[in-house]
Amino acid sequence: MQLSYWEYKTWFSDIDFTIVGSGITGLNCALQLRKNYPRAKIVLLEKGMLPQGASTKNAGFACFGSASELLSDLRTHTEEEVVHLVRQRWEGIQLLRKNLGDSIIDFQQHGGYELFLEKSSLYDDCISKLEYLNELLLPVFGKNVFEKRESSFGFRSIHKNTIFHTLEGQLDTGKMMSALLLKASRDNILLLNSITVTAYEEANTKVLIETDGFNFSTKKLFLATNGFSKRLINEKVRPARAQVLITKPIENLSIKGTFHLDEGYYYFRNIDNRILFGGGRNLNFDEENTFKFGLTDEIQESLEHILKKVILPNTAHEIDRRWSGIMGMGHQKKPIVKQVSENVFCGVRLGGMGIAIGSIIGKELAELVNK
Repeated sequence: MQLSYWEYKTWFSDIDFTIVGSGITGLNCALQLRKNYPRAKIVLLEKGMLPQGASTKNAGFACFGSASELLSDLRTHTEEEVVHLVRQRWEGIQLLRKNLGDSIIDFQQHGGYELFLEKSSLYDDCISKLEYLNELLLPVFGKNVFEKRESSFGFRSIHKNTIFHTLEGQLDTGKMMSALLLKASRDNILLLNSITVTAYEEANTKVLIETDGFNFSTKKLFLATNGFSKRLINEKVRPARAQVLITKPIENLSIKGTFHLDEGYYYFRNIDNRILFGGGRNLNFDEENTFKFGLTDEIQESLEHILKKVILPNTAHEIDRRWSGIMGMGHQKKPIVKQVSENVFCGVRLGGMGIAIGSIIGKELAELVNK
């Protein structure tokens, strides 16, 4: 594509900051840059018609790690690292709520439940360490957040007790992203969709950017592509596909809160009197470590089976919609926020916690340019 004089002059000349990826991280990076540099020309590039990856594909959980997930993390991370991760998630949610407002994003704090299969030994292990987890995380939350509660939602083949997180919440992902996009537009941030960045190269004081249609230059480049970052930078991030389904509305649906099952590999909630249910990538990690959106029979059948036999065993329901999103994972859960080179920066590997940490990672990414 050859840019006209008008196109080049208006959108692609004299750019101060270019951000690749218009998800939660990219938008928050752009908004923080606008605060720091009120007169800068800021361009935000998105390869999809809507934000791709996971920002508009997730379940809308404002979560900080279930008991079993945190205990699993403690086998590969230090206590200090786990506490720092949870603190980032907690502070990230508070920043998101402060920036947009609870009513705008339909934030609700009903708490989160971790469910355990009846025959699983995982429950006893988690219960025995609950006091330890509460003590470990007391500096983050200022109170004990994990407690044992009896299950009262009519689930089948589930242990009679759950582990409840008192501060976990949920929000409307669509409303959140719409509000962020509107805020960026009002802040005179140029958001351009359907443009795929294929490569970049530093040249003196600028970065030359190559896209699938044309090339241009920018003074600073910020990469917020999370699960797709491997295509542009050599960081330890692998794509992880998450498959999701949602039912049609169900009358008198009493399930309220967020729910985790099998160390968080399955998760569900009530949204608009529907059950939104996702997960199952642990059934085939190799196949789900992919850049491709899509659904597989193996995982969709697993979701349907658990939905019918465990979550809604006595309730008629129909599936309304199915989709997938691409997260950014790694052997370590610590997000990568760093200066890649002289004028290039990245904020990636959100570890499936984009709702919780996307705002604060975007803010930290923007502030790297000050250092």
